[in-house]
Amino acid sequence: MRVLLVEDDEMIGRSLKQALEGAGWSADWVRDGELAQSALGDGGYTCVLLDLGLPKHDGTEVLRRARERGDATPVLVLTARDGLDDRIHSLDLGADDYLLKPFEFRELLARMRAVVRRRDGAAHSLVGSGALQLDLTTREVVANGAREALTAREFALLHALLERPGAILSREQLENRIYGWGEEVTSNAIDVLIHGMRRKLGAESIRNVRGLGWRVAA
Repeated sequence: MRVLLVEDDEMIGRSLKQALEGAGWSADWVRDGELAQSALGDGGYTCVLLDLGLPKHDGTEVLRRARERGDATPVLVLTARDGLDDRIHSLDLGADDYLLKPFEFRELLARMRAVVRRRDGAAHSLVGSGALQLDLTTREVVANGAREALTAREFALLHALLERPGAILSREQLENRIYGWGEEVTSNAIDVLIHGMRRKLGAESIRNVRGLGWRVAA
Protein backbone atom coordinates (compact mmCIF):
# COMPACT_ATOMS: atom_id res chain seq x y z
CA MET A 1 0.00 0.00 0.00
CA ARG A 2 1.15 3.52 -0.75
CA VAL A 3 1.55 6.28 1.84
CA LEU A 4 2.37 9.98 1.47
CA LEU A 5 4.79 11.17 4.15
CA VAL A 6 4.83 14.96 4.61
CA GLU A 7 7.72 15.88 6.91
CA ASP A 8 10.23 18.73 6.60
CA ASP A 9 12.76 17.38 9.12
CA GLU A 10 15.28 15.42 7.05
CA MET A 11 16.38 13.03 9.81
CA ILE A 12 12.80 12.19 10.85
CA GLY A 13 11.60 11.94 7.25
CA ARG A 14 14.44 9.70 6.12
CA SER A 15 14.12 7.32 9.08
CA LEU A 16 10.32 7.14 8.77
CA LYS A 17 10.48 6.45 5.04
CA GLN A 18 12.98 3.65 5.62
CA ALA A 19 10.90 2.16 8.44
CA LEU A 20 7.67 2.32 6.44
CA GLU A 21 9.24 0.61 3.46
CA GLY A 22 10.67 -2.03 5.77
CA ALA A 23 7.12 -2.64 7.02
CA GLY A 24 5.86 -3.22 3.47
CA TRP A 25 4.53 0.25 2.58
CA SER A 26 5.48 2.15 -0.56
CA ALA A 27 6.33 5.61 0.82
CA ASP A 28 6.56 8.92 -1.07
CA TRP A 29 8.24 11.65 1.01
CA VAL A 30 7.76 15.40 0.48
CA ARG A 31 9.09 18.21 2.67
CA ASP A 32 6.77 21.20 2.21
CA GLY A 33 3.07 22.00 1.94
CA GLU A 34 3.19 22.96 -1.72
CA LEU A 35 4.63 19.61 -2.78
CA ALA A 36 2.15 17.86 -0.47
CA GLN A 37 -0.78 19.50 -2.24
CA SER A 38 0.62 18.52 -5.62
CA ALA A 39 1.16 14.90 -4.54
CA LEU A 40 -2.35 14.65 -3.08
CA GLY A 41 -3.76 15.99 -6.32
CA ASP A 42 -2.17 13.05 -8.16
CA GLY A 43 -3.99 10.64 -5.79
CA GLY A 44 -3.42 6.94 -5.28
CA TYR A 45 -2.56 7.04 -1.57
CA THR A 46 -3.93 4.70 1.07
CA CYS A 47 -3.20 7.26 3.78
CA VAL A 48 -1.23 10.45 4.53
CA LEU A 49 1.17 11.12 7.41
CA LEU A 50 1.11 14.90 7.82
CA ASP A 51 3.36 17.17 9.86
CA LEU A 52 1.84 20.57 10.74
CA GLY A 53 4.88 22.87 10.83
CA LEU A 54 5.76 22.89 7.13
CA PRO A 55 7.43 25.43 4.81
CA LYS A 56 5.33 27.20 2.13
CA HIS A 57 1.96 25.91 3.36
CA ASP A 58 1.20 24.85 6.92
CA GLY A 59 -0.06 21.30 7.40
CA THR A 60 -3.49 22.57 8.48
CA GLU A 61 -3.79 24.45 5.17
CA VAL A 62 -2.86 21.30 3.24
CA LEU A 63 -5.53 19.38 5.14
CA ARG A 64 -8.18 22.08 4.72
CA ARG A 65 -7.68 22.31 0.95
CA ALA A 66 -7.70 18.53 0.55
CA ARG A 67 -11.02 18.19 2.36
CA GLU A 68 -12.55 21.16 0.50
CA ARG A 69 -11.92 19.48 -2.85
CA GLY A 70 -13.48 16.25 -1.59
CA ASP A 71 -10.30 14.24 -0.99
CA ALA A 72 -11.25 11.60 1.61
CA THR A 73 -7.80 9.99 1.91
CA PRO A 74 -7.22 9.14 5.61
CA VAL A 75 -4.89 11.69 7.24
CA LEU A 76 -2.88 10.97 10.36
CA VAL A 77 -1.30 14.13 11.81
CA LEU A 78 2.23 13.70 13.22
CA THR A 79 3.41 16.75 15.11
CA ALA A 80 5.23 18.09 18.15
CA ARG A 81 2.42 20.59 18.76
CA ASP A 82 0.81 19.30 21.94
CA GLY A 83 -1.75 22.03 22.57
CA LEU A 84 -5.40 21.01 22.88
CA ASP A 85 -6.49 23.74 20.46
CA ASP A 86 -4.11 22.39 17.77
CA ARG A 87 -5.51 18.88 18.16
CA ILE A 88 -9.12 20.05 18.04
CA HIS A 89 -8.47 22.29 15.03
CA SER A 90 -6.82 19.48 13.06
CA LEU A 91 -9.61 17.01 13.84
CA ASP A 92 -12.28 19.58 12.96
CA LEU A 93 -10.57 20.21 9.62
CA GLY A 94 -10.89 16.51 8.80
CA ALA A 95 -7.86 14.72 10.25
CA ASP A 96 -8.62 11.09 11.08
CA ASP A 97 -6.14 10.81 13.95
CA TYR A 98 -3.42 12.77 15.76
CA LEU A 99 -0.11 11.39 17.06
CA LEU A 100 2.37 13.43 19.09
CA LYS A 101 6.11 13.27 18.49
CA PRO A 102 8.09 11.40 19.64
CA PHE A 103 6.16 8.18 19.15
CA GLU A 104 6.80 4.45 18.86
CA PHE A 105 6.79 3.18 15.28
CA ARG A 106 4.61 0.20 16.24
CA GLU A 107 1.93 2.58 17.48
CA LEU A 108 2.12 4.56 14.23
CA LEU A 109 1.55 1.38 12.21
CA ALA A 110 -1.39 0.42 14.43
CA ARG A 111 -2.99 3.85 13.98
CA MET A 112 -2.44 3.67 10.22
CA ARG A 113 -4.23 0.32 10.12
CA ALA A 114 -7.05 1.81 12.21
CA VAL A 115 -7.68 4.80 9.93
CA VAL A 116 -7.59 2.54 6.86
CA ARG A 117 -10.12 0.19 8.48
CA ARG A 118 -12.43 3.10 9.22
CA ARG A 119 -12.09 4.34 5.66
CA ASP A 120 -12.98 0.84 4.43
CA GLY A 121 -15.95 0.70 6.80
CA ALA A 122 -14.49 -2.21 8.78
CA ALA A 123 -14.67 -2.39 12.57
CA HIS A 124 -12.07 -5.15 12.69
CA SER A 125 -8.89 -6.02 10.82
CA LEU A 126 -10.55 -7.95 7.98
CA VAL A 127 -11.33 -6.05 4.76
CA GLY A 128 -13.48 -7.61 2.05
CA SER A 129 -16.35 -10.03 2.18
CA GLY A 130 -17.37 -13.50 1.18
CA ALA A 131 -14.65 -15.92 0.18
CA LEU A 132 -11.86 -13.35 -0.13
CA GLN A 133 -10.68 -11.06 2.69
CA LEU A 134 -7.51 -9.27 3.79
CA ASP A 135 -6.24 -9.16 7.35
CA LEU A 136 -4.68 -5.70 7.79
CA THR A 137 -2.90 -6.74 10.99
CA THR A 138 -1.14 -9.87 9.75
CA ARG A 139 -1.07 -8.77 6.07
CA GLU A 140 -2.47 -12.14 5.01
CA VAL A 141 -5.27 -13.03 2.64
CA VAL A 142 -8.11 -15.19 3.95
CA ALA A 143 -9.46 -17.25 1.04
CA ASN A 144 -12.30 -19.69 1.71
CA GLY A 145 -11.33 -19.74 5.39
CA ALA A 146 -7.64 -20.52 4.78
CA ARG A 147 -4.86 -17.99 5.39
CA GLU A 148 -2.11 -17.32 2.86
CA ALA A 149 0.94 -15.07 3.22
CA LEU A 150 1.36 -12.26 0.68
CA THR A 151 4.28 -10.14 -0.42
CA ALA A 152 3.98 -6.39 0.20
CA ARG A 153 3.06 -5.70 -3.43
CA GLU A 154 0.58 -8.57 -3.61
CA PHE A 155 -1.06 -7.19 -0.48
CA ALA A 156 -1.24 -3.66 -1.93
CA LEU A 157 -2.73 -4.94 -5.20
CA LEU A 158 -5.40 -7.03 -3.53
CA HIS A 159 -6.26 -4.23 -1.08
CA ALA A 160 -6.82 -1.83 -3.99
CA LEU A 161 -9.18 -4.31 -5.67
CA LEU A 162 -11.07 -5.22 -2.49
CA GLU A 163 -11.72 -1.55 -1.70
CA ARG A 164 -14.05 -1.49 -4.71
CA PRO A 165 -15.38 -5.02 -5.34
CA GLY A 166 -16.76 -5.37 -8.85
CA ALA A 167 -15.09 -2.18 -10.10
CA ILE A 168 -12.51 -2.47 -12.87
CA LEU A 169 -9.10 -0.99 -12.05
CA SER A 170 -6.76 -0.20 -14.93
CA ARG A 171 -3.08 -1.04 -15.09
CA GLU A 172 -2.22 2.60 -14.35
CA GLN A 173 -4.54 2.75 -11.34
CA LEU A 174 -2.98 -0.39 -9.85
CA GLU A 175 0.57 0.82 -10.51
CA ASN A 176 -0.24 4.10 -8.75
CA ARG A 177 -1.41 2.21 -5.67
CA ILE A 178 1.56 -0.16 -5.51
CA TYR A 179 4.67 1.72 -6.61
CA GLY A 180 6.23 4.90 -5.22
CA TRP A 181 7.99 7.72 -7.03
CA GLY A 182 11.17 6.74 -8.77
CA GLU A 183 10.49 3.01 -8.67
CA GLU A 184 11.12 1.33 -11.98
CA VAL A 185 7.95 -0.42 -13.16
CA THR A 186 8.26 -2.93 -15.99
CA SER A 187 5.46 -3.16 -18.54
CA ASN A 188 4.33 -6.59 -17.30
CA ALA A 189 4.79 -6.01 -13.55
CA ILE A 190 1.06 -6.07 -12.79
CA ASP A 191 0.55 -9.17 -14.94
CA VAL A 192 3.29 -11.00 -13.02
CA LEU A 193 1.77 -10.04 -9.66
CA ILE A 194 -1.71 -11.15 -10.69
CA HIS A 195 -0.40 -14.43 -12.12
CA GLY A 196 1.23 -15.17 -8.75
CA MET A 197 -1.96 -14.25 -6.89
CA ARG A 198 -4.06 -16.56 -9.05
CA ARG A 199 -1.69 -19.44 -8.37
CA LYS A 200 -2.21 -18.89 -4.65
CA LEU A 201 -5.92 -18.08 -4.63
CA GLY A 202 -7.39 -19.67 -7.75
CA ALA A 203 -7.83 -18.60 -11.35
CA GLU A 204 -11.15 -16.84 -10.69
CA SER A 205 -9.95 -14.80 -7.70
CA ILE A 206 -8.92 -11.84 -9.89
CA ARG A 207 -10.67 -11.49 -13.22
CA ASN A 208 -9.33 -9.75 -16.30
CA VAL A 209 -11.59 -7.49 -18.35
CA ARG A 210 -9.86 -7.44 -21.70
CA GLY A 211 -8.52 -4.04 -22.65
CA LEU A 212 -9.73 -2.40 -19.43
CA GLY A 213 -8.11 -3.94 -16.36
CA TRP A 214 -8.89 -6.28 -13.48
CA ARG A 215 -11.52 -6.73 -10.80
CA VAL A 216 -12.60 -9.01 -7.97
CA ALA A 217 -16.14 -10.26 -7.68
CA ALA A 218 -18.64 -7.95 -5.94
